[in-house]
Amino acid sequence: MSPAEPTKRCTLTAVTLDEGSLGRGNPDQEHERAIAIWDILERNHFAVPGHDGGPYALHVALVEKKLTLDVRNSGAEPVVTHFLSLTPFRRVIKDYELVCESYYAAIRTASPTQIEAIDMGRRGLHDEAAELLRERLAGKIEVDFDTARRLFTLIFALHWKG
Repeated sequence: MSPAEPTKRCTLTAVTLDEGSLGRGNPDQEHERAIAIWDILERNHFAVPGHDGGPYALHVALVEKKLTLDVRNSGAEPVVTHFLSLTPFRRVIKDYELVCESYYAAIRTASPTQIEAIDMGRRGLHDEAAELLRERLAGKIEVDFDTARRLFTLIFALHWKG
């Protein structure tokens, strides 16, 4: 195994969304979802503890109000399915949505200093959500901080009303 191989193995090479349970969004929502997936695939660290069969494909669905993370290996064989309760994310998603709305409104009328202050708050909430996601996945799915941020962006894009 070459030194680069473990890194290559600990990665996501595909992320798909279950249209049956998540539904299709309006064009803006679909665009945000596509960008979130592209960002995840561009650079990520994703591993399943105790399993060295990556790279992985992730299929995201909603089952009984839980986000289902169906992880498969490159041969499309099931590795693990994790059901992630979204209840712990409710507050941070709501707060993040409010700050994002303020940020986009500020871009049109506020001073650069005000925009920067709102953006710092937005980034802080995003970081908080990423840490919460890492905690919720601990021992089941291993992601680095940046991948957790990108995955939260996708989770938020699935909730975003557009």
